[in-house]
Amino acid sequence: QVQLVESGGGLVQAGGSLRLSCAASGLTFNSFDMGWFRQNLGKEREFVAAISWNDISTYYADSVKGRFTISRDAAKNTVYLQMNSLKPEDTAVYYCTARCKACGKFGHWGQGTQVTVSS
Repeated sequence: QVQLVESGGGLVQAGGSLRLSCAASGLTFNSFDMGWFRQNLGKEREFVAAISWNDISTYYADSVKGRFTISRDAAKNTVYLQMNSLKPEDTAVYYCTARCKACGKFGHWGQGTQVTVSS
């Protein structure tokens, strides 16, 4: 059974930084693309960043490009999202997600971690 457990969320002032972590279990980590999505109240869940199963490619939403960095540590089965220069509009619940390299959609999700950026 795939489990994704996020941590690292919290309250931060605008301009500050946070690092989210997602510990994955129940899967062959090196065979899964990993990603982060976010959702704010009343809005649809939106893509934030993704990293390929082989750690070669990364992808970012335009809104976070240049501020957020996704990375993965195969030894720890963990994916990270370093968030710098945070803005109030980054406030959301952030979800970790996984997709097998042969799959079309992200099909495994964590419970989410709240990030709140105050102005």
